[in-house]
Amino acid sequence: MNSVTGSPQPPNLAELASFDTPTICNAIELFDVRSPTAGYMDRRIAACFPDLPPMVGYAVTATFRSAEPARRREGDPNPAFQLLEILADHSEPSIVVFQDLDDPPAGATFGDGMCLTYKTFGAAGLITSGAARDLDNVRALDFPCFSHGAVCGHGHCHIESVDVPVHIGGVTIHPGDLLHGDRNGVTTIPLEIAHLVPYACSEYLKHEALVLDPLRGGNMDISDHRQAIAEMSQSLDQLKAELLSMR
Repeated sequence: MNSVTGSPQPPNLAELASFDTPTICNAIELFDVRSPTAGYMDRRIAACFPDLPPMVGYAVTATFRSAEPARRREGDPNPAFQLLEILADHSEPSIVVFQDLDDPPAGATFGDGMCLTYKTFGAAGLITSGAARDLDNVRALDFPCFSHGAVCGHGHCHIESVDVPVHIGGVTIHPGDLLHGDRNGVTTIPLEIAHLVPYACSEYLKHEALVLDPLRGGNMDISDHRQAIAEMSQSLDQLKAELLSMR
């Protein structure tokens, strides 16, 4: 927390991106800010390109439909351009997050044209509760995407609203939420602790090594293993106390 403004300190996104998403989740648990079952998307949201490195950015949200044409009156704002204006205004990397309001999806939320556009305007990735398409062409962009599968057609694709809370993979995402995703899934990172999460990740991996390194060495009996787990548990309790004092 910034002692002058009372607002959270800005996190180092590059440091966050150096860790995989499960390690990010493990680190968040050390702060006791939410339930261990909260904050991450369920298996309905999967990486389209599991080989890409972790994606980190702030949510830019929208709702989407493709089952029927858009119902806009002449002169109404175009939500697609509103979304681009939000992306262009952000100085930090953004992640476009779509809630597909059709169930099941009638058409793909995105293809290569949309992803190229979003990447050009500063997005670091895209998440949709709907479907993907043009996967080979999108993969060539090195643009991380997460979806609930693929559909070859786009239907009557259109954006219904922008900059609103959306529900994706069992998680409500608000505009500006900090997201981290890789081949394992997507999690939110609470903003009030985000600046401390890289340190927590590094320390967690050190403590985890108390158990994993002897196992990797292949020379460990049950008694040694039990002792190593006890040592890791004790060291993690100490780390939790340290992190609490740093907030």
